[in-house]
Amino acid sequence: MDEEFNMSMRKFLKQVGVTSQQEIERIVREADLSGKDRLSVKVVLTAEGTNLNHEVTGDIVLP
Repeated sequence: MDEEFNMSMRKFLKQVGVTSQQEIERIVREADLSGKDRLSVKVVLTAEGTNLNHEVTGDIVLP
């Protein structure tokens, strides 16, 4: 893969990571999660015009 593609993909993935973290932190602050010790999360990645449908699931330990 060429350098421009790699930089563009890294920029996109950084944006996904940063904004996702901000949203998870926001929901942990604002939602009533009392009695829960974990937050189950899922990310779905699609690409317009392709059959890409990639899911990543996991649990985040709550404070």
